[in-house]
Amino acid sequence: MERNSIVEGIVVVLVILLIIFLISRNRSDQKKMEDEIKKSEIDPEKHKDKHV
Repeated sequence: MERNSIVEGIVVVLVILLIIFLISRNRSDQKKMEDEIKKSEIDPEKHKDKHV
């Protein structure tokens, strides 16, 4: 019975660590995506020369 509680404790700790890892990974991916969107929304530089 004691082994089961130890294994359950280890599993619970690992699940909590997995959730924390996934949340932090999601936040960093979201920040990267927001930066890419901001860069894509910037108007490109216009040329000064007149082209036909």
